[in-house]
Amino acid sequence: MHSVALLTASYAKDIERFSLLSESIDTWLSGYTRHYVLVNDEDVPLFERFASDKRVIVPASRYLPKWLWALPPALQFISKRRVWLSLLSSPVHGWHIQQILKIAGVLNAPEQRVCILDSDNLFFREFDVGQYAGAEKTPLFVTRSGIDADHPLHVLWLRTVDQLLGVKDRSFPADDYVGNALVWDKDTARAMTDAIKSATGLNWVLALCRKKKFSEYLLYGHFVASSSAHLATHRVTEDSIAVSHWDDTRLDRPAIEAMMGAASPEQVALCIQSYSSTSVDDIRDVFRLSSRDRRAPSLSPEDMGAAAEFELPTKTR
Repeated sequence: MHSVALLTASYAKDIERFSLLSESIDTWLSGYTRHYVLVNDEDVPLFERFASDKRVIVPASRYLPKWLWALPPALQFISKRRVWLSLLSSPVHGWHIQQILKIAGVLNAPEQRVCILDSDNLFFREFDVGQYAGAEKTPLFVTRSGIDADHPLHVLWLRTVDQLLGVKDRSFPADDYVGNALVWDKDTARAMTDAIKSATGLNWVLALCRKKKFSEYLLYGHFVASSSAHLATHRVTEDSIAVSHWDDTRLDRPAIEAMMGAASPEQVALCIQSYSSTSVDDIRDVFRLSSRDRRAPSLSPEDMGAAAEFELPTKTR
């Protein structure tokens, strides 16, 4: 078995969601060595209350190159988003930095495998992530033919992936590797950044800063898929361990309960995208009630039948 770490890139506005994620990890997860939490330098004091023997708060500057620096919030008069400046590229924003930090965090982790968890995830069942992520082959989640030519954002991300990796021919529909609670192998991530340098002639961070429109998950997934050697070290699966709400529809408590109730036995995590504006308090209440019930005696057959009647909201991208 390979060593396994958890990694989250977060920031101040997501701290309530991250608080719920960390609570769920402490309640349900086993089999990992450390949870690395990468945040903007000025957010470190806000996140330090989550630090523990197994959770490490890491300032972004530790992993970002010196030529890329954050514009102080007091100087951001126009942009509502956090801005990073460079003499080598045009400005980049927090979303770009979070993706760069995920890659850098994997490259710098002592562990061989890293399970990447965004702040809007949580776990609601017991789960040995070491058994899942640390096995001989790295699990690689894919949605086959999930990207049609008329999906403008995903197509743009995929075109960037092709340019970064030097892929010449691209056909649609293409496979989609975006998901939740995804696992990366450190050696594979290192080979991916080496491939970016080979294709672009640039340091991988600079190449990403100059492209901007990219997806770190599509980048890793398509890099693996394009290499028979790396593909052989991964176990491709179309079954996600997370049940997810992808669109911007706000969910109420019954809908959140329905998602959990409809999850398959193999689905141990829940992701409700933050842009849906679903109440974090509602998610927390459902999570804590579910956690309490799951630690109570087994459900009766009548209760199990009622739970089976929940319907999962339609997944959209």
